[in-house]
Amino acid sequence: MSLACRIHGARDLRLEPDETAPLAPHEVEVRLGAAGICGSDLHYFLHGRVGAFVIREPLIPGHEASGVVLRVGDAVTRVAPGMKVAINPSHPCGRCDYCRAGRDNLCSNMRFLGSASVYPHVQGMFRERFVMGERQLTPVDEDISLGELACAEPLSIGLHGVRRAGELMGRTVLVTGGGTIGCMAVIAARLAGAARIIVCDIADRPLEMARTVGADATVRSDTTDASELVDIADVSIEAAGSPAALATCLAATRRGGRIVQVGTLPGEGMHFPANSIMARELDYVGAFRAGPEFDWAVAYLRTRRVDVRPLMSAQLPLDQAVQAFELAADRSRSTKVQLVCD
Repeated sequence: MSLACRIHGARDLRLEPDETAPLAPHEVEVRLGAAGICGSDLHYFLHGRVGAFVIREPLIPGHEASGVVLRVGDAVTRVAPGMKVAINPSHPCGRCDYCRAGRDNLCSNMRFLGSASVYPHVQGMFRERFVMGERQLTPVDEDISLGELACAEPLSIGLHGVRRAGELMGRTVLVTGGGTIGCMAVIAARLAGAARIIVCDIADRPLEMARTVGADATVRSDTTDASELVDIADVSIEAAGSPAALATCLAATRRGGRIVQVGTLPGEGMHFPANSIMARELDYVGAFRAGPEFDWAVAYLRTRRVDVRPLMSAQLPLDQAVQAFELAADRSRSTKVQLVCD
């Protein structure tokens, strides 16, 4: 029996016992090392939903995690007990048209850990121990902390968003939102050769973090005259999930440019300026989760070509999950808050 965090509804998070499932031949039992609290986890905690994904049964959140292998099934060859692993939360079927076309992040039968997108919900990794298919695990031998390794998933989101942005070599990129995903987009844009990266936010700490990871310029969009943000970027990446941030992207992106929607926008009350997109020939594309970028992210982290340590604000033990969620919700004090097991 192990400990798990379950969200029963808005602001109703409980620490409860959790039974570990028996191992199938290709499955692995993992002890949690570190697990990051993501924006979607916060939405489940604060509102009981993320967009159209509503909690209909107790949900164990958590999809950004690393761990240590405890036991392996009889047919497992990829990992062994004692190994440190990065954990890919995406479980595509591998058989549908999207998977066969190499777009497994759009899998028709996707099971994504810690998500209420399907019912019964897919339980996540905010728990001491859990069972995982071996193909979801990437063993890492290098001297990298479990906290850093747990950042592979958010880094993969930034990498995927930048891949959807197209060619960035020598171009100016605007990122709206200086939270974890926005900062990962900054890192990814720099890796892709962007000449200048600008980050907009409405708070000082996220902008400070964005500068730390490589932004060339930062702007407090709530106190800056809107006219100063017109036509300043070739490509914009919306990572705030805010209608105001999308409006900034639309104004800031030059004619013929591209806007990549990474953040989750509100499901209601949105004004979509289709005519502006048409008349200025803007490409407006979505970027949902990640595909092969997860493996790229692990490779960047294990070699420290990407250093995510400046983004790691705090680590709290699993039994302080409520305090950890409250800290993660305070953007003035935190960027990436993680739950850990000793």
